[in-house]
Amino acid sequence: MRHIISLLMENEAGALSRVAGLFSARGYNIESLSVAPTEDPTLSRMTVVTIGSDEVVEQVTKQLNKLIEVVKIIDLNEGNHIERELMLVKVRAIGSDREEIKRLVEIFRGCIIDVTDKSYTIELTGTSSKLDAFLEAVERSAVLETVRTGASGIGRGEWILKV
Repeated sequence: MRHIISLLMENEAGALSRVAGLFSARGYNIESLSVAPTEDPTLSRMTVVTIGSDEVVEQVTKQLNKLIEVVKIIDLNEGNHIERELMLVKVRAIGSDREEIKRLVEIFRGCIIDVTDKSYTIELTGTSSKLDAFLEAVERSAVLETVRTGASGIGRGEWILKV
């Protein structure tokens, strides 16, 4: 099962490598990872997406809680949450394909952010499955380059990650 683990950690050098090291030392894979400072400049919020059973993720969570830099941690899958990912994709767009790609971008509520005579660069946000669906809808040979941020998530309503 896919889990989105969100944690607050001290914003200091080496903290990210200790978290990543914890995963690799135990043979757990990180599907995606994003880190940025929070409204409190002494704290960063890290979002880790991993795949594993509930038992495996519970073990990872316990190990993360032992790290001195980790202040608080939640598994967003334990409640209602909102998830988004950003993707930039450069596609070949020549001749009649240009209009078809424009229609696909509209259907997926994306935005064409760069245009050349041979390509479009498209920005899409949404769940990972939405971005995957867009890539499946575009002819595989038309995709020139893809960049994805990985998932970020936040609890819905009053469910917050705060010290």
